[in-house]
Amino acid sequence: MKLKKIPAIKTAHQLQEVFSGFGYNIPVASQSDEIAPGAKETCLGESIQWGSRTIGNRYSILPMEGWDAEIDGQPSELVARRWLNFAGSGAKLLWGCEASAIDHACRANPRQLVLNNDTVDNISSLYKEMRAAHRQKFGTDEDLVVGLQLTHSGRWSRPTGVIEPQMVYRHPELDLRVNGTDRHLMSDDQIDAVVARFIERAELAAQAGFDFVDVKHCHGYFSHELLSGVSREGRYGGSFENRTRFLRDVVHGIKTRCPDLGIGVRLSAYDLAPFKPGPKGTGEPVIVEGSYRFGGDDTGLEVDLTETVKFLGLLEQLDIRLVCITAGSPYYNPHIQRPARYPPSDGYQPPEDPLVGVARMIKATAELKAQFPNLIFVGSGYTYLQEWFAHVTQGLVENQMVDSVGIGRMVLSYPDLPVDLLSGRGMVRKKICRTFSDCTTAPRKGLISGCYPLDPFYKDKSEADELKAIKEVLAEDQSG
Repeated sequence: MKLKKIPAIKTAHQLQEVFSGFGYNIPVASQSDEIAPGAKETCLGESIQWGSRTIGNRYSILPMEGWDAEIDGQPSELVARRWLNFAGSGAKLLWGCEASAIDHACRANPRQLVLNNDTVDNISSLYKEMRAAHRQKFGTDEDLVVGLQLTHSGRWSRPTGVIEPQMVYRHPELDLRVNGTDRHLMSDDQIDAVVARFIERAELAAQAGFDFVDVKHCHGYFSHELLSGVSREGRYGGSFENRTRFLRDVVHGIKTRCPDLGIGVRLSAYDLAPFKPGPKGTGEPVIVEGSYRFGGDDTGLEVDLTETVKFLGLLEQLDIRLVCITAGSPYYNPHIQRPARYPPSDGYQPPEDPLVGVARMIKATAELKAQFPNLIFVGSGYTYLQEWFAHVTQGLVENQMVDSVGIGRMVLSYPDLPVDLLSGRGMVRKKICRTFSDCTTAPRKGLISGCYPLDPFYKDKSEADELKAIKEVLAEDQSG
C-alpha cells in the first residue's frame, strides 16, 4: 500500500480530494493556500464557557502517559519540564496534564506519575508553578483551565516493568498478550475498592488546586475495559447499567465529597479488533468470535456508536459537559488511536493510510457533537495532519464538528504550536511531528519519554544514542 505523503499535498483543495477519495467529507479551511494559517482572527481564538469558568481559546493539550517520574511516583525534573511546556504553549485547556495512577500497583510502567498522600504536595507545587508560568507569559491565568487525569491501567498494569494484569473479563486474544489466561478476574469487591480510591484521589486533586479530574475511560485501561464487559458476571458486567456503574459511583462520590471540583471524561468512543503484525509486518485484525467491542460492530472492523451515544447521554444526566474523544488502544490497535507513518518497536506497519484513521475519528466526533450540542467536545488524533493541522482543525471548529482541538504527540516536538498559530506566525516546519514513534519506542525499551528526533533537549542526551542502537538492531531483525 502506497501512503499519501503529507508534504506532497500543496493546497486545501488537494487535501479535501484525498479525504473524499477515502470516502470522507472533511472541511479544510482554504482562506489561504499557504501552509498553516494563523488563528488569531479565527474561531480558534474564541473562548468556551464551562459553567462559571471561561476557557480562553479552542486549543487543548491532551494527557499523555509519562515514563519519567521518580520510582516512588513523585514528579521529576523531566515531568516538570513537560508540564511547564504545556503551561507556556498558549492552550487554555490543559486536559489532565498527565496520566496519574491512583496507586503504585496499577501503574502502566515503573516510572508513571502517582497521585497519593506522599506525592500530592509536590504535584500541587508543580501545578502552581504552571499557573505562575502561564501568567508571566500571557498576563493572566483566569481563563486557563487545568485538570488531572486519574488512571488505573487494569489489564495493562506493569508497575515493576513486568506485566501484572488486573483484568475484569476474559478475552482469548488479549489474555494471551498479557500472560493472563490463568489469572483471576477482579472481583466486585476489588472494583468497589478502585471506586473508593478514585474518589480519594479526586479529593487530593482538589486539594492540589486542579480545576477538574478526568475519570479516564479510554485506551483499553481498567474503566474502558469495563465498558466492554458484557460477558462479565456480577454488579459491574453484562448490562449497560452494570458496565457504567463504576462511572456513576465515582462521579457520585466526587460530587459528594468535592462539590466544587469539575469532572471530565476522556473516552475511547469506539474500539475495533486487536491487530498484530502479518507476514510482511503489516497489521492484520484478530477477529475473536463472540467478543464485544464498545463502539464497534460485530465484525470488529467498523464503528457502531449506539452505546457510545447512550454513554454520552449518561454523562449529560450526570452533568458532565467536558468530553475528550479518542479511540482504540495503544496496545492492540494503535493505528486506530494515533495514526502514524512509522510504528513503535512493538507495533506493526499501518494497514490503512493514516489519513483514514484521522478521518474516522473526525467523523465520529462530529456525529457525537451533532447529537450532544451542549457537551464540550475536545477532539484528538490530529498529529498526522502535520502541515495541514491548522487548516483542518480550523475547518472543524468553524463547522461546529468539535469545540476544542486537542494536541497530543505534536506538543512534545512543538510546545509553542498554539501560541504560534494564535499570533498569526504559522507553523515552524522543523518542529512538526512526523510520527516517527520514538516517543513510544524509547520508553517501551526502558528509556525516558520525549521527542528524540526534533527536541534538542532529548536529541543531545545519551539515551538518544541508545535508542538509535536499539532501532538498528530492530531493523536488522525485521529485515533478516
